[in-house]
Amino acid sequence: MNFLKRLFGRGELAPETPAAPVESLLINAYATVRDLPPLDFPHQVRGRRDLSDPELAPHLEGFIGYVMGRGDGQMTTTRYHLWRHLQRVRNHISFEAIPPDLPQVEAWARMANAVLFLPDGSVRAPDMAVIMSAEGETSPSAALPYQPDAVARRERTRERLKLMDPQPPASIPPAIGEAEVVLRPPAEVLQRALALFYVAVRAQVHRLGVEPIPGGQREHNPIGFASLTPREAAFVESGASDLATATTITWRFEAANTLLWALGFDAAHIADSDQMIDVDALWLSVASAACNEAGAEAAQLRPVREILDALDRTWLEHWAARQASQKGIPLVAISRDVVAERHAALNWLASFQNDFDVSWDDTDTPT
Repeated sequence: MNFLKRLFGRGELAPETPAAPVESLLINAYATVRDLPPLDFPHQVRGRRDLSDPELAPHLEGFIGYVMGRGDGQMTTTRYHLWRHLQRVRNHISFEAIPPDLPQVEAWARMANAVLFLPDGSVRAPDMAVIMSAEGETSPSAALPYQPDAVARRERTRERLKLMDPQPPASIPPAIGEAEVVLRPPAEVLQRALALFYVAVRAQVHRLGVEPIPGGQREHNPIGFASLTPREAAFVESGASDLATATTITWRFEAANTLLWALGFDAAHIADSDQMIDVDALWLSVASAACNEAGAEAAQLRPVREILDALDRTWLEHWAARQASQKGIPLVAISRDVVAERHAALNWLASFQNDFDVSWDDTDTPT
């Protein structure tokens, strides 16, 4: 798909719309915030769409293809950051403004956390610095926008993990900010946690040949059973699996623990990154909710800032775990399996590094 043909422009104006001044500049803004701030400068809107518009997703796919295909197509730090930004876009708005008002456009674009696409084919930062030219040349001096709370969170995370080895490079961008994220509904989070607990118990049964604890029994965990994904249901129903697969799925206890932590269950904790959860204590804390639909509806999530703190920390810990594994470096105070499950759970919860509303089975954890 040629995304350039799908940009809003002058050709889409209704006949009664007044012509824009000749000296105006057509700007396509790609914002990651949930709610666009008002355009409080002289402008003329040419088009607008958000995630509710089915045209936005294919348009963004086309734009990502444009970005990745310019020039030699080599992945640079700037191109990587731009790609990640476009994956998080929630709003696309096209408008015309005149050059004297560009300082006000810059202020708006910073609040919107937006990159700007201009008619010359370049992608610009809010201050109009060229992030990528039409020829695909990228500029490391052009700063992509990040939410202030995300930048501050990254600084706190790095301070907390300053003794971690290996240390992640400075080029890894911050995670999302509070104005960008939309967390899954609490009832859905509880259902997913109970399903993860159920399938982990069934994997434990296969791996160890033991009787299932109540969390893996349909009569004691009907909500979890009903919330299994197609892939999880196939595993449970097959009654057989290779040992490696069963061992991998057993680690879903840690993903369930992470989601239950996000819901504030007392027995769920993520303070230590090398400690496995106490499965029996975790089940006792959630057992009553597993049979109570009303309890699921009453569930509440922790403050979003706490969840994003955990996401940013877990992302960097998972990066370190993968690097250590590749390089044969011993890890201290981090379990690769624990942080991998936490990363998957938090990415799913916040739709981070994935398409919005990605299914559990398709959730990715890039580092």
